[in-house]
Amino acid sequence: MPLRNRITSGLKDAMRVKDATRLSTLRLINAAIKDQDINARAKGNADGVDDSEVLAILGKMVKQRQESARAYEEGGRLELAEKELAEITVIEEYLPRQLDEAETAKAIDAAIAETGAESIRDMGRVMGALKSAYTGQMDFSSVGPAVKARLS
Repeated sequence: MPLRNRITSGLKDAMRVKDATRLSTLRLINAAIKDQDINARAKGNADGVDDSEVLAILGKMVKQRQESARAYEEGGRLELAEKELAEITVIEEYLPRQLDEAETAKAIDAAIAETGAESIRDMGRVMGALKSAYTGQMDFSSVGPAVKARLS
């Protein structure tokens, strides 16, 4: 089932069981997707965004909420941090399983071999290969330094 349909189905289920946190989070996800659909249509893509772009949107939403939760905890606003963490839990249900360190290292090695990368100048090709194959499955802000270290 396409990701967009899973989110819509989850939204309907949340309405049925009156789960306010889940409902509001899924509405935020739908709004973000529709916003990107509008941007895509303005650029000439009549179909809107596909599943890989939806995964990127969800990943960005998780990262934003992690930063917000951290800021709230530092500010002593634990109730707001808990709300952000609850939203992260809902969003992560629609993301694929995250790769652990060993799997990430293996994926980096495979991408380096696949692209034939030999130096730091090839880092863009390696990152592109990883992003196309593992969108939503790894944190690319931590993968970048690992790729850089392997290519140095």
